Amino acid sequence: MRVMSAGDGYKYLLRTVAAGDGDRSLSTPLTRYYAEEGNPPGRWLGAGVAALSGLIVDGDQVSESQLQLLVGMGRNPVTGDPLGLAYPAYKTVAERVAERTAALDPTLGPASRAEAVAQIEAEEAVRGTRRAVAGYDFTFSIPKSASVLWAVADAGTQALIADAHHAAVAEVVAFMEREVAATRTGATARNEAVAQVDVHGLIAAAFDHYDSRAGDPHLHTHVVISNKVQTILDGKWRSLDGRPMHAATVALSELHEAVFADHLTRAFGVEWEARDMGRDRNPAWAVTAVPEELVAEFSSRSRHIDAEKNRLIAEYVARHGRQPSTATIIKLRAQATLTTRPDKQVRSLADLTAEWRVRAGRLLGTDATSWARGVAANETPLLLRADDIPLDVIASLGQSVVDVVGEKRSTWRRWNLTAEAARQTMGYRFVSTTDREAVVGLVVDAAEAASLRLTPPELASSPVVFRRPDGTSVFRPKHSTVFSSEVLLAAEDRLLDRARTTTGPTVPLAVVERIAVRPDRKGHTLGNDQTAALAKIAVSGRIVDVLVGPAGAGKTTAMSALRRAWEHEHGADSVVGLAPSAVAAQVLADDLGIQTENTAKWWQNHLVHGDTFRKGQLVIVDEASLAGTLSLDRITHLAAEAGAKVLLVGDYAQLQSVDAGGAFSLLVHDRDDAPELVDVHRFENEWEKTASLGLRHGRVEVIDTYLDHDRIQGGETETMVNAAYATWRADRQSGRATVLVSDSNESVQALNRRARTDLILDGAVDARREVELHDGTHVAVGDTVITRHNDRRLRAGRGWVRNGDRWTVTEVQGDGSLTLRRAGRKWGASVVLPADYGAEHLDLGYAVTSYRAQGITVQTSHVLVDATMTRENLYVALTRGRETNRAYVAIDKPDDSHDGPHPGDNTEATARSVLYGVLAHVGAELSAHETITAEQDAWANIGQLAAEYETIAAAAQRDRWALLVRAAGLTKDEAEDAITSPAFGALTAELRRAEANHHDIETLLPRLVRARGFTDADDIAAVLHYRVARATTRPAGSGRARKAPRLIAGLIPEATGTMSSEFRQALTERRDLIETRATALLNASLTEKQSWTRALGAPPKDAKTAATWRRLARTVAAYRDRYDITDHTPLGAPAEDDEQKIDAARAKAALDRARSLAQGAGEESQRRPEREPVRRAL
Repeated sequence: MRVMSAGDGYKYLLRTVAAGDGDRSLSTPLTRYYAEEGNPPGRWLGAGVAALSGLIVDGDQVSESQLQLLVGMGRNPVTGDPLGLAYPAYKTVAERVAERTAALDPTLGPASRAEAVAQIEAEEAVRGTRRAVAGYDFTFSIPKSASVLWAVADAGTQALIADAHHAAVAEVVAFMEREVAATRTGATARNEAVAQVDVHGLIAAAFDHYDSRAGDPHLHTHVVISNKVQTILDGKWRSLDGRPMHAATVALSELHEAVFADHLTRAFGVEWEARDMGRDRNPAWAVTAVPEELVAEFSSRSRHIDAEKNRLIAEYVARHGRQPSTATIIKLRAQATLTTRPDKQVRSLADLTAEWRVRAGRLLGTDATSWARGVAANETPLLLRADDIPLDVIASLGQSVVDVVGEKRSTWRRWNLTAEAARQTMGYRFVSTTDREAVVGLVVDAAEAASLRLTPPELASSPVVFRRPDGTSVFRPKHSTVFSSEVLLAAEDRLLDRARTTTGPTVPLAVVERIAVRPDRKGHTLGNDQTAALAKIAVSGRIVDVLVGPAGAGKTTAMSALRRAWEHEHGADSVVGLAPSAVAAQVLADDLGIQTENTAKWWQNHLVHGDTFRKGQLVIVDEASLAGTLSLDRITHLAAEAGAKVLLVGDYAQLQSVDAGGAFSLLVHDRDDAPELVDVHRFENEWEKTASLGLRHGRVEVIDTYLDHDRIQGGETETMVNAAYATWRADRQSGRATVLVSDSNESVQALNRRARTDLILDGAVDARREVELHDGTHVAVGDTVITRHNDRRLRAGRGWVRNGDRWTVTEVQGDGSLTLRRAGRKWGASVVLPADYGAEHLDLGYAVTSYRAQGITVQTSHVLVDATMTRENLYVALTRGRETNRAYVAIDKPDDSHDGPHPGDNTEATARSVLYGVLAHVGAELSAHETITAEQDAWANIGQLAAEYETIAAAAQRDRWALLVRAAGLTKDEAEDAITSPAFGALTAELRRAEANHHDIETLLPRLVRARGFTDADDIAAVLHYRVARATTRPAGSGRARKAPRLIAGLIPEATGTMSSEFRQALTERRDLIETRATALLNASLTEKQSWTRALGAPPKDAKTAATWRRLARTVAAYRDRYDITDHTPLGAPAEDDEQKIDAARAKAALDRARSLAQGAGEESQRRPEREPVRRAL
């Protein structure tokens, strides 16, 4: 799924549409456009289409003008009428810079002005340009085997397969309308409206595409869903809530595949099977009768490479008058792989089908269309109804879903369970989509029942109008509940208990201090931070301890010193090492000279051979952030039983476990004295030491630091790939240790191919005898490769073949076996890999992912960055090089199936804006315990509760305010215009605020109406809002007659007046929750002596004055919580919107008064000692 922005991005969808006759039926669009070049026109889809004046219906053809109105402008695609508010128009970076520059103090001197302008430009460049969201582009593809069957079948069969796909797409869109689509309304809670309400369906345009960019069969449909939806609650047009659209993407894709499989089986009786797709990939479901060799024929670039090679050979013959030699042909093929991929050609389906049939016929050895006819001719299949699945099977599937999801995640939501439930029920074929949805829903319900709920229940009641048909509150988004498992939570509990238990073995401080001052065998001595960290670990007695170290902070040096100290006290071999991967374990063994193993193998040895720890041992678990929670629980349990100590070493800001994780971060943040290394030693440049820590913490200002040192380059993806590769290649040729990193597996594969091709052309790789790998790449003598599977039977010198080891190919045998030597070695350390290992578990090793890069230290690092990267991955990748680390930032998002930019691509994106987003994208998974805290805060914070309060108050008092407006002296039409205006909500909020300040609004509003007419007013409600706000800036009354405002926690105006009991109860409950939380927050802040509380001054001694001081301080605490302020200053950054400015003024007044009371108490206490001698004398 990709977000579409307002403007002319919709044209992307029309570039390859055939120019057909718009008057004919679109019931079989693929066959209708069979002979015309291009793809068929789009068609309207979704229940929301019915709300568009009835002039278009589901299935009608989409015109360019209609797309321009709906997607480009947010208007009715037929009438052009606005659908709610217009898309917001955001100022460009240049406009914001000009505006702020114009507001600078004119008395500034040239130097000061230049400095201020430079600062403004930097700040605005980081912010980038916001763009209005126009819609969401979902791509639904049929399985590759089905695309191949469709590609070579006769026209009638093609149409039936396409019909099955279209039916599946329509049913998934209908599912989205019921389960996903929603909008937001009500008051704002921490940057979004607080209530999620249902909508009257979706407005979507579906565009079928036949082929991939390479010209291979790839039947898929782009479903562009408009951001405009009509709210059921009040009939108004609003924007789609984007969060569930993102959250449900994977589940929707899985559901579409299963629904399409049902349709295809119902139509042709075909059977399906799960096919293994290799390492790290889920199995793919395929039509059983379609051989994988035929699927592979239409899934690679080899055809294009061969065509380019033949062209180059023909050129050679024309130039030299003879055929090239075998060596020359190899080089010409290598040159062909470097040729830029051809632009996608717009061709007719008839033309494409003819080519596809010929290619398939060659491989099948028979007529492809006849073969397809045989595949589609089957007996009536056995189909299931929902009630055919026994409840015990449903329960078993539900538990299986939780088990699978829980292996990879510490926490999950319903959409995670739905995706896995769809996968696990893919093997069933159902009579109807209704039956499939029912079974998947039951399995997900069973999975939720087998999970442990972490999200707290609703904290307060909600009136009926704010409840969905199923009874849930609209203040809780659908399917937002977070779950975990009792197994994971119990494992975290045990880890916390062991980390808090201090009965483990120790080392005397004197021993540590003696070791710390001695250099190790490499001549390294400990820094102050390393010495302090080791002292904490040695004497703590914690059964489970931690050592946090940023990239390059000298963790190895610190661990080496700790080993020496521990063995001095507890004897030789009293330190052992573990790591999540075999390669990391070997690195630890080499660095510390201790016995090591990877955690999975060690646990297997424990189960099979009874291996365990002994009393007094120190078990160092390196790269602990990559270790799963259950694995750490098992290891630490055995250590505790044996009387050993476990030290977890890692960095919570680096890459996390691929299994359910978060435990390392949990243990670090459970204490405020976790040993941590702070001095970075890796980098040669001083500035980079500080800048790397800025990356670690996500500080966006470090982007400018890297830019200032020419470490960041930005551009389109292909340009960045070329630049990164060229610089990496130059470093490699100059003999420098260098690494090329990308988070995209596709980019890694492309970079590996390119590097290998250049080495063939250079003569460094001998490609006369090659072996094909699992991903279609090849290796030959001279290639650098990485092994991807641990195999202890394959010995290389004193070691064995590990997952992640780097090698050089030294020999290729005729049977496909390979002789490898460890990278960097000139002799010895060789191993012969069997052919099956090479074919399944070997990759080219020139470019690597961030996960493979963690733990590597080189001279230079070249990192390909895109907008999908996380902060953790960027930090790891951009800290591998001692001398240089460069980022090559792709500012577009290429799509391999299509040419040109996508409408979701930000044409104003820069390297800085992309990196800003990457640093904000935290990929680290929270533990179950941390999630409980986060969920409690999310639903109990004052920002959430205040928004709920104000939304309910607006509904409770709406009739009262409407009656007041009608009686204020406006004409009937003016009153109705004001009441139906979008600004009416703001007006009613202002009236409630005025009433809380004791203004007589029934007298005030008519007076404000009479003050001036509304003949020139565009929005009467907005004008009244402005007048009320100006007239009620200060509370009513003066002097001692002035009453204190009726404000909840000193901020939120209390709703008064007549209302129903259910509204009154809901408001009272939320008021009490807000005030209770504000008090608790203040108490916690004072107890913990948080830095912001210093600005309040010391609490007065006098009880009455102290009570007033606490009430004022509570207002400041409430303000901080409402606006999520974590700053050291009491009020944080200046308020941006009007509502926050009002609250900020209240909080500042409270802060000033509290400080004044504290100072007054201090002055009083200072005066008292001067009078005491007089009293005693009397």
